[in-house]
Parts: sequence; C-alpha cells; structure tokens
Amino acid sequence: MSPSEQSQSADRDRSPVEKLAAGVIGSDAAREATTRVLQARERAVELQEFTLGALNLPSAAVIDRLTRRVRSVALRLEGIEDGLDRLEDRLADTADPSADLTKVLARLEAIEQRLEKLQSDGSS
Repeated sequence: MSPSEQSQSADRDRSPVEKLAAGVIGSDAAREATTRVLQARERAVELQEFTLGALNLPSAAVIDRLTRRVRSVALRLEGIEDGLDRLEDRLADTADPSADLTKVLARLEAIEQRLEKLQSDGSS
C-alpha cells in the first residue's frame, strides 16, 4: 500500500467526531480561545489574591507556609520533650537528687531558653 492509500484508509477509519476534534484542535480559533481562557484564569487568581489581601485574609500559599512552620515547631518541641524525658530518667536514677542539682538547674535553664527561642520564632 502506498502512503497516500494508507492516508485515505486512515481517513475512512476515523469517525466524524474524531475528524471534527482534529479540525477544532488545530484551528486558530481554538488556540485563541485557549489563550483567552488562560489569561482570564490568571486575572481571576490575581483578583482573588488582591481581594484576600484587602480583607486581610491569608492566601493558600501563606497557609501552606504556616502549616510547614507549625510542623517544624512541633518537631522541635518533640525533641525538647524527648530531652526532658531523658533528663527525668536521669534524675530518677540518681541516688542523691541534690548532688547534681546545679547541673539539673543549668540544664533546665538551657531548656527554658530554647523554649523561649521557639516561641519567638513561632510568633514571627
């Protein structure tokens, strides 16, 4: 079969809907309509961001960033909790709790400083 015969055979095998779709997809009008739809979508997104800003409401991107930040702080707090648990275990194992009181107080002060830093990081 020659290439032209194969092309004619393929044209006969295609349904009218396929032919119509192929014609529409390749047309300038379809390209222009697609461009206009995408531009309208972009304008709608910009308008939405402007409106949210005017109402002093956070956008989805801001909420995403805050969510990641909260998760990060939560992970840090878990680390601090683990440290406190280890400290509690060491204190329980100590025969004379008053012997290492200075070390414990220094450790607690360091933990408090870390918590204050996390609070200030979380509020900014």
